[in-house]
Amino acid sequence: MSVSNPILITFVIYIAAMVLIGFMAYRSTNNLSDYILGGRSLGSVVTALSAGASDMSGWLLMGLPGAIYLSGLSESWIAIGLVVGAYLNWLFVAGRLRVQTEHNGDALTLPDYFSSRFEDKSGLLRIISAVVILVFFTIYCASGVVAGARLFESTFGMSYETALWAGAAATIAYTFVGGFLAVSWTDTVQATLMIFALILTPIIVLLATGGIDTTFMAIEAKNPANFDLLKGTSFIGIISLMGWGLGYFGQPHILARFMAADSVKSIANARRISMTWMILCLVGTVGVGFFGIAYFSAHPDVAGPVNENPERVFIELAKLLFNPWIAGVLLSAILAAVMSTLSCQLLVCSSALTEDFYKSFLRKNASQTELVWVGRAMVLLVAVVAILLAANPDNRVLGLVSYAWAGFGAAFGPVVLISVLWKGMTRNGALAGILVGAITVIVWKHFNLLGLYEIIPGFIFASIAIMVVSALGQGPSKKMVERFEAAEKDFKLHH
Repeated sequence: MSVSNPILITFVIYIAAMVLIGFMAYRSTNNLSDYILGGRSLGSVVTALSAGASDMSGWLLMGLPGAIYLSGLSESWIAIGLVVGAYLNWLFVAGRLRVQTEHNGDALTLPDYFSSRFEDKSGLLRIISAVVILVFFTIYCASGVVAGARLFESTFGMSYETALWAGAAATIAYTFVGGFLAVSWTDTVQATLMIFALILTPIIVLLATGGIDTTFMAIEAKNPANFDLLKGTSFIGIISLMGWGLGYFGQPHILARFMAADSVKSIANARRISMTWMILCLVGTVGVGFFGIAYFSAHPDVAGPVNENPERVFIELAKLLFNPWIAGVLLSAILAAVMSTLSCQLLVCSSALTEDFYKSFLRKNASQTELVWVGRAMVLLVAVVAILLAANPDNRVLGLVSYAWAGFGAAFGPVVLISVLWKGMTRNGALAGILVGAITVIVWKHFNLLGLYEIIPGFIFASIAIMVVSALGQGPSKKMVERFEAAEKDFKLHH
């Protein structure tokens, strides 16, 4: 392929800019707190946009538009569920978790927070939660690597194997060097790029298909059921799609953004920015997939790649409708979505290995410099495992993501949510919640019971387990209750 290709040049410039941000962040990274949580220094804009970008992976520009293109508006229930879940997470968890982690030993990671919050001297809670993070996040990272490889493969005609390494290399580079600040700063740039792409593309597709009336007539002519929100769905199907929203309470890479905010005062403003960004992005995504139906039914000669793999609808529209330089910027938005999620997942895995295994069990007195370098080594280790898992080119992005999302949502969601709202929760309640949530997801997924998305029974059973075990066992210590009340008072004072 010719090196003068504008799309290639745009990609190279974009990747170089991200790595440069990584080196800028490197200069602000002096200790493990800086590397894992950016020294708790994120303002409301960076908190909001980095939480959004790390949440919306390649799925936003590939999986969801593909599903809408294939089945029409009935696939948009998932977007509705996500908006509701994200809003409730910002409302109930964000500010409280920021304060609780500070009051509980200035915790840097979720396992660290659980361990301090429930005075777990045995280390059992820390180990189990860190293992859950590593298992589900390695699957999640693999899905990001697959999405990146698909993008490089379809854009540059590379083989899947080459695309796999090319797609992952840039993300690994800036995460390795700059840690959390690099990830958060690059996420902010990437979130801006994603919203630009998702507002511009559906508008241009509409214009290309002759305006709203013509477009809607073309979509209806293809299949009137495309407009039917209930097409082919059942009560269980809709509940399953809406159930994705429950996952937010337990995603470590999103919760880390709340923990890193500069103060609880920033959270309300961050919530408004983040929700506006998210709604606009999701509306744009649905628009790309939906209007794409009209465009490709009017141009069947170029519809081949999309009919073969609907996940390519955004990629093909960008290539067909825009000047190659603009197309390069739009396709960089997919790379941005993939990189922003993959980078913070690599970092969360690295921090679990460094803070929760290495520092807690192997080298309690390790210096800050040593811990930062161990953190960097762990980024490489997790990345290599994820790349090996992604080596099968038949992997479908959404399938992997739904499993990992359910795993976290059920194992950690109820524990995080109840731990910031109820002072009566105990260590054994937390342990029961994590184990019941994770096991329910694995068993439910294996047997595919009732056709219901496994996060829903997982979340319900884990919540019941926490309540029952906390109520039946020995109650929380006086110190635990005092710490909880002090944090809640702090939250109400500054919120």
